[in-house]
Amino acid sequence: MATNEINETGTIVRDARTRYATAQREENGARGAFDAELQRSGLAPRSEVSVSRATAPADVAELLGTDGEVVVRDRQMFAGDRLVQLATTFIPVDVAEAAGIEQVDTGIGGIISRMKEAGFDQGDAATEDVALRPATADEAARLGLAEGSDVLTINHIGRATADGRVVEVTQHVLAKGWTLQYSVPLA
Repeated sequence: MATNEINETGTIVRDARTRYATAQREENGARGAFDAELQRSGLAPRSEVSVSRATAPADVAELLGTDGEVVVRDRQMFAGDRLVQLATTFIPVDVAEAAGIEQVDTGIGGIISRMKEAGFDQGDAATEDVALRPATADEAARLGLAEGSDVLTINHIGRATADGRVVEVTQHVLAKGWTLQYSVPLA
């Protein structure tokens, strides 16, 4: 099984091939994939989390199939004291309520494990769109970058396998020092 690591130069290697597998995101009591990745690398993961309800941006609302209120989980994610990622997750209210994920600590395995327990199993695949764009002024300030510096973004779309419904959209903004690994089927 592939692992995630932080290499000798401090680069975070995000191995998307297995990071969401239940065994990896719950390993050693981890609170989700990021927590497990950093623990595996010997670093101290930390997240500052806020949870609220709000109207999703239009592109996210379209994916979620709603124009109403959603649950928003905003996270600043740290490797030790270094802020390495901003992540905002949008979840339909009925899914969040059923999965009990409107609190800061969602327990071992994080929101994907709680969704699975509530019948919203995302199965073995998610869609992730990766893009490079200039950081907003807020992102640059929070990540310690010069305004307009490029950031990698990952738009993660999780679908429930039972009916294909989008049950989460997470927008990741990565600071400097990331390598993303993916596998692509060739058959």
